Amino acid sequence: MEDKKTCTSGNCKHLSGINCDVCNCYYNAEGCYCTADKIAVGPSYATSSTDTVCATFKKKD
Repeated sequence: MEDKKTCTSGNCKHLSGINCDVCNCYYNAEGCYCTADKIAVGPSYATSSTDTVCATFKKKD
């Protein structure tokens, strides 16, 4: 079975419509795809995009 982070075979399992520029995130795959099963964005009191963060972020080893 292919690792869900690997996109070399063209069968990358990623969240459609989600673009991620954070290259040091465990869930970031080739082409800036997010391969997490789901994402959480917050905080709930944000008033602009600069106030938001991806709570799903996990640093690559």
